[in-house]
Amino acid sequence: MITGFQRTVVEVGAVLNMTSAKARGLVRQADALHTRLPAVGALLAAGEVDWTTTELVLSRTDLVEEEWMAQLDATLAEQIQTWSSCSRTSIRNAIDVEINALDPEAVKKRRERAYDERAVSVEVGLDGIAVVRATMTAPEGAAPDTRLTALAKTVCPADPRSLRARRADAFTAIQNGRVFICTCGHPDCPRRAERAPEAAVVEAAPVPEPRVVLTVIASADTVAGHSQAPGYLAGYGVIDAALVRELAAEATRRLVEAPPFEERQALTYRPCAALARFIRSRDLTCRFPGCTVPAQRCDIDHTEPFNHDDPAAGGWTVPWNLACYCREHHRHKTHDDGWRDQQLADGTIIWTSPSGRTLRTELGGAALWPALATPRSPEERKRVAAARKRLHQQRHTSTHNRYRNQAAKEEIRQRCWRNDFRRRHVLFKGYWFHDKPDNRSPYARFIANPIEPEPLEPGWQPPPQHHTNPDEPPPF
Repeated sequence: MITGFQRTVVEVGAVLNMTSAKARGLVRQADALHTRLPAVGALLAAGEVDWTTTELVLSRTDLVEEEWMAQLDATLAEQIQTWSSCSRTSIRNAIDVEINALDPEAVKKRRERAYDERAVSVEVGLDGIAVVRATMTAPEGAAPDTRLTALAKTVCPADPRSLRARRADAFTAIQNGRVFICTCGHPDCPRRAERAPEAAVVEAAPVPEPRVVLTVIASADTVAGHSQAPGYLAGYGVIDAALVRELAAEATRRLVEAPPFEERQALTYRPCAALARFIRSRDLTCRFPGCTVPAQRCDIDHTEPFNHDDPAAGGWTVPWNLACYCREHHRHKTHDDGWRDQQLADGTIIWTSPSGRTLRTELGGAALWPALATPRSPEERKRVAAARKRLHQQRHTSTHNRYRNQAAKEEIRQRCWRNDFRRRHVLFKGYWFHDKPDNRSPYARFIANPIEPEPLEPGWQPPPQHHTNPDEPPPF
């Protein structure tokens, strides 16, 4: 018996000149948009959502039970219009969080189906290149990804290969039992190996095992088994509570929370380990629109630049002024005058492109842990305001102390240098210069003075600091 679905597949395949497999998938997607996701389908028909996002919604919701689809369709249709600047990773995470909240069994089924379909394939590519594809569990996939990157970074800076090429060569070295070496060509490079006959290469030492660290972020209730809320595997995405507990069984655990506001940390350029851990767990990926680089491989950057000359003036090292950026987008933000970013109280970053277009990126972890997007409490705001006022009042004192400390360090260095010069004179001449006042030289006149005390006298102060007017012309 030929069903209506089969008849439609044949006709669509013939009209669009595509294979039966592609036509079957296209008809199945159209049917899902009509029967299971009508609100999302209406947005697609109106041009308010792109096909890539719609296809992602279809693939992630295909195992959700019918009883939950109406509510899920309405929720996703409401959120989907705010995803225009989100990366595919962020969109997938947001969809998975909603599915996990409504139908955790669908997540379990999808995980079981994906596990049954795991495989490795080798396809013929172009120009003598082969494409190796492997599907495996999330931890098993994240481990070699981390290992290949670690191996690729063991070469010296002079290696001419890109990071992607070094990862491919590291993969080949592991498969062949060879040592991954540097190709800089320098004879003194510690990572370089001399060319050897093929028979000797096979007998090479085993590939060194770099340390592989998998980062899983989840609530304490999920880890303890009191909640079924999902977690997050860095470099992969959302994982269900069962997998979180499986990975956490033998893992080292660290509490991740926003450190309390401290003036000392706020005025220090580099964030402490606890603050850096919180920022990476909060952002999950690079905060540039559309970027999916994991936060663990990103730089932590100040939204308002840190003022190295006067840290109290602004650009503090605090959670609401920090964000994760991959190296490429960090360079664009810092050195490309066309890009501007502004961070709101809830962590949302508003980007302005060189063409004047405004884009928004939200916290990557807000979908998993909504409390991250909660603005600071009134008590926290009062504490920060009081610190700002106190630092502003102490600004001139802090500036003078910084100038005095720098000048004292330079004065001690100069005294040590002059005393050393005088001692060398005694070594070569046999007498102290100041013992023979008639023996004066027009050069290095300080040599005629006695040895200076190298520790500074109590109460020592440098000469007054001269403030230059930027409007005055230069003295030349």
